[in-house]
Amino acid sequence: MATGRASVSASPLEVRAVKAVRSAAPVTVLALGVFGAVRGAGVLVLTLGSWWAGRDPLKVLGGSWDSVWYLGIAAHGYGRTQMWADTGSIQSDYAFFPLYPLLMRLGAAVLPGGLVPAGILVAWTCAAAAAVGVYRVGEAVIGPRAGLLLVGLWAALPHAVVLTLAYTEPLLAALAAWALYCLLRGRWLAAAGLAVLAGLTRPTGLAVAAAVSGMALHAVLVRRRREPEVWAAGLLAPAGWAGYVLAVGARTHDPLGGYFAVQRRWGSRFDFGYGALRSAERVLTGGHVPLATTVTVVLLGAAGLLAAALLMDRIPLPLLAYTAVLLVIAYGGAGFFESKPRFLLPAFPLLLPVAAVMARARPRTAVVVTAVLAGLGHGYGLYLLLVARVPL
Repeated sequence: MATGRASVSASPLEVRAVKAVRSAAPVTVLALGVFGAVRGAGVLVLTLGSWWAGRDPLKVLGGSWDSVWYLGIAAHGYGRTQMWADTGSIQSDYAFFPLYPLLMRLGAAVLPGGLVPAGILVAWTCAAAAAVGVYRVGEAVIGPRAGLLLVGLWAALPHAVVLTLAYTEPLLAALAAWALYCLLRGRWLAAAGLAVLAGLTRPTGLAVAAAVSGMALHAVLVRRRREPEVWAAGLLAPAGWAGYVLAVGARTHDPLGGYFAVQRRWGSRFDFGYGALRSAERVLTGGHVPLATTVTVVLLGAAGLLAAALLMDRIPLPLLAYTAVLLVIAYGGAGFFESKPRFLLPAFPLLLPVAAVMARARPRTAVVVTAVLAGLGHGYGLYLLLVARVPL
């Protein structure tokens, strides 16, 4: 007797897709667990430290340094300028790209608590998405075990406290990681779309566009690819970054130079590394400098060594191109020297050689090393936010 319900069998493609999702889910949960354990401990340390210092942890997480500017843009739009008579600095909010404040505003429209909790929630959600993307890239390049260690190392970096603040680095890292993963898988249009969003997130989002456009150019000239999506990806990828730069130029009546004039008034410009070398000289010659300056010099030196190791390991070209642009921007830019390690936080491919070495060690050793690094990073993050008097 008929039951009245049609029996529909799944196609082989659907069956394979379901199996792939089921097999990937546990590893994704594990990657999130590693990231959550490291960064959750960091949030706990920061919360306890804030209470001990008599400060509201929510305001520390959602209203520190650049977060104040993002909150202002989300609440009132662009147009705020702040002048500092002692330094001659004229700071305009046009220096900040629009995607993150837009997400904050959208979050506040549907969630209780206002812009501060919304900004933190957006950042934490993006950080989680970034952790999964970092794992996927690591898994594709150096294997699943090393991919998990890559997530742990990235979460334990000295400036990884930024991944739990209302800052743009979590959003950029998420977009960059998944764009690079799409490039590794040959998904050109998806990579280009993510690059457009990265270019609307912060100035260093240009690195994602450079990786996509550079790989498209390589595919056309070297590999003789002629597919329309390759050409479209190469042309589309810089659109977000270029669009915002041109929009600021139009608002300031200087179409090509307006955005860069805004940055110069902040004290940010490209000086080919002269300012960074001067700071390194003061540290190496025993000059009186803050601890954050000394740590910055050490971290920039370590980044250079890791970049050399990355190059010798023959890492895929998209990762090299992306990391190289971030390094050029960090080393060559002047102004806010102590913020340079934060600018390099999305440069997670630098940690691939370390993760690969740790994957060959005993599991207990890898866990202990990651835990020690995380502890040092949590302490330093607390110092940066509550003690140091330098911009993060």
